Amino acid sequence: MANNRLEYLYGNRRYVIAGAVLVLLFIFVIRLFFLQIISDDYKKWADSNAFQRRTLYPSRGVISDRNGKLLVYNQPSYDVMVIMREITRLDTVDFCNTVGITKEFFDNRMATIKNPNLTPGYNSYIPQVFMSQLSAVEYGILQEKFYKYSGFYIRNRALREYGCSNAANVLGNVGEVTRKDIENDDYYVPGDNSGRSGVERRYENILRGEKGVEILLRDVHGRIKGKYEDGRYDMAPVSGKNITLSIDMELQAYGEMIMRNKPGAIVMIEPSTGEVLCLVTSPSYDPSLLIGRQRSSNYLMLERDPQRPLFDRSIMGSYSPGSTFKPAQGLVFLQEGVITKDKTYTCEQGYPYLGGHPKCHSHYSPISFIPSLATSCNAYYCWGLRDMLDNRSRYGSIQEAFEVWKNHIVAQGYGYALGIDLPGERRGYIPNSNAYDRTRNKRWNSSSIISIAIGQGEINATPLQICNLAATIANRGFYIVPHVVSKIQDMEQDEVYRTRKYTGIDREYYGYVVEGMRAAVTSGTCQRMYLPDIDVCGKTGTVQNPHGRDHSACIAFAPMNNPKVAIVVYAENGGWGATVSVPVARLMLEKYFYGDIPPGDKWLEYQMQNWSTSPGSVNYIKKAEEEDNETDGEQENEHVEIG
Repeated sequence: MANNRLEYLYGNRRYVIAGAVLVLLFIFVIRLFFLQIISDDYKKWADSNAFQRRTLYPSRGVISDRNGKLLVYNQPSYDVMVIMREITRLDTVDFCNTVGITKEFFDNRMATIKNPNLTPGYNSYIPQVFMSQLSAVEYGILQEKFYKYSGFYIRNRALREYGCSNAANVLGNVGEVTRKDIENDDYYVPGDNSGRSGVERRYENILRGEKGVEILLRDVHGRIKGKYEDGRYDMAPVSGKNITLSIDMELQAYGEMIMRNKPGAIVMIEPSTGEVLCLVTSPSYDPSLLIGRQRSSNYLMLERDPQRPLFDRSIMGSYSPGSTFKPAQGLVFLQEGVITKDKTYTCEQGYPYLGGHPKCHSHYSPISFIPSLATSCNAYYCWGLRDMLDNRSRYGSIQEAFEVWKNHIVAQGYGYALGIDLPGERRGYIPNSNAYDRTRNKRWNSSSIISIAIGQGEINATPLQICNLAATIANRGFYIVPHVVSKIQDMEQDEVYRTRKYTGIDREYYGYVVEGMRAAVTSGTCQRMYLPDIDVCGKTGTVQNPHGRDHSACIAFAPMNNPKVAIVVYAENGGWGATVSVPVARLMLEKYFYGDIPPGDKWLEYQMQNWSTSPGSVNYIKKAEEEDNETDGEQENEHVEIG
């Protein structure tokens, strides 16, 4: 019986061996399939021994202003690259001394590169950035000793250079890509740069161009022997496209100079095209601070600055528009039949349903629509809003009336981002009836929200939106979405920046508003904006500020017929609208139309250039306001007290 069992085992031995061989063969096939089809590690290893693929970076597109002045261009820069697999017997101390770094920096940088959580897509066969943006001098020193440092080589790059120290918020800056950038776009690898703000970011895909590649053949010792098959498989980089801005850099620089020490913004738009002529935010900074190896430390310095120079007030600042909002209100009232141009309201006692608030300044009463704009009568617009919201013969409820009002205001460019071709634009805020129902438990009426009649209360807008209103009035009822890029090399401009947007308000009513704004310059609150040979139309705004001194604002466009430019000036803590904003607007208009400031206004230029709205200058502002009151007698008081 024992013999039978042995015979059985020996008889089936060949099946056991055959099965084991088949299992091993199957494992071997699966492993080969994984190595050759699924994983490319061995391919990379083999290729890295025979070839070196060098990425050729394209020249980034340059940026010019509307007059052809070169604003942003490229200069040579050099990155130190490392392939971990190729490092052999490196004299670390000598290398650190050559490139000017510490041993600690070297160790930390190498650890970061090898950490896949910090370096997405890390592979020891693939070149990684060790140091970036070496200058030509640093590159020259390193090049002499490069033969000693196996695994390291130089990659030629281009570094942005600025032809001016202005318009940092418009131009933007370029910085190293983040992990999220790499995950979202396979164009980028660690160490690449991309636009981080402004035009550089908004038009990144157009400016960056297309990368090329150069395949080099190496011998068994890793030495470069030339191009693989004479460069047959090389691909040349494609340069990025050049961009022309609508910005007039002389106008931009002048605006930044005149707004120094006055937090706020200036926006100027060409009404017929929507092109932005200047987009000033104050304070600003020199864009060259954010290039080179000092970029990170300089950015941190700017970020910590309490004056917030990185915050673009022109498109991000959300302010009460104050009396600059009255033209928009008047257009709604006219369109809805609430008033006619001859409709009069009394304002001797202010608005009586709020105990006489808001008060009005000196002018005759009762007053009709056109002079109400010229004198910036507060009560006129409070009465108008009340008559609209309380009209039950036309609207079924206050909510219905308010929605009609809100839709007209939104159609004039408020409440939503306009769509300027820059990142970060804020939308401002125009409430709807649901917001009041929710926050006031449906217990609200025209008098309880009357502050919105004069552009305060819940109303908020960006300086860009306020300027867009001036451009819309200049066009008598339409605007083109404001934009800072006027031309892209070999490309057509986006249709949205060529399309007229109509407000739905009759052109006739814009004529009345234009007449009122012209009267504001000839005999009303904007008299300091008067130019003898140009028919300027304007509107002031003095905006109550719960956090300090009132904000100073104004809008204008010129000439009255066939307008060439619209402008807003908004100066935080500037006091009366006519104190700071109107003189600044006058100077900007003179710079635009004349190219320089006339000799008779050099004193005003000097005054505004040295004017400060910092707390230390409050007495000076107060004294100037008292002088203005004595001289003109046409200042505004928009303060509203709501119980």
